[in-house]
Amino acid sequence: MDNMERRTAIELRASGNRVEGYAAVFDKFSEDLGGFIERIERGAFTRSLAKKKDVVALYDHEPRNLLGRTSSGTLRLSEDTRGLHFSLDMPNTSLGRDVLELVGRGDVKGASFAFRTAKGGDRWTQQDGKPLRILSEINLFDVTITSQPAYPDTSVVKRSMMCVENLDPLYHYKLKLRVMGGAL
Repeated sequence: MDNMERRTAIELRASGNRVEGYAAVFDKFSEDLGGFIERIERGAFTRSLAKKKDVVALYDHEPRNLLGRTSSGTLRLSEDTRGLHFSLDMPNTSLGRDVLELVGRGDVKGASFAFRTAKGGDRWTQQDGKPLRILSEINLFDVTITSQPAYPDTSVVKRSMMCVENLDPLYHYKLKLRVMGGAL
C-alpha cells in the first residue's frame, strides 16, 4: 500500500481476553517523526469509520500477526471526544495470549494505526520552530498493538477484578453482596 503511514498512540485496558483503549488521542503532540511532529484533530476518523471498511488489528503492523478485524466483529472501533477507541477480543492463540501477557506485565505500552490522509486531510504549520503536521481526515487501515508509541500521552494498562483490592472496604462489602445475590 503506497503512501500508507503508521502512528503509535494508545491507552489500553485488558480484562479477560478483551483489550480496549485509544489507538489515537486527539489534540496531543507526537514524538519527533523524523524532522516533524504531528497532531490529530477531533473528528479525523469520522468519514473513514462511516465507510465501514474492514479494519484489522495486528501486532507490530505485521500482517502475519492478525489479532482481529471489524468484519468478523472481533474488533470494534468508535470515535469519541478523546480519540479513536477500540475494543478487541483477543484470539485464543499463542500470539493472543503472548500479547495479553506483555500488556499485563507492562512490557507493551502502546499501539499504532496505519493510515493514509484523505485528499486535503492534512496541513502543515510550525510548533516551537519545528514543522507540525495536523491530520484532519484519515483513512484507517489497521490498529496495531506495539511497544513503541509515537504519542507520549498514551499508556497500556491491564485491568482485572483483582484491581478492586485497592478500593474502599465498603465497596468490597457491596461487591460481595452482589456476587452472593444479597440486597444492598
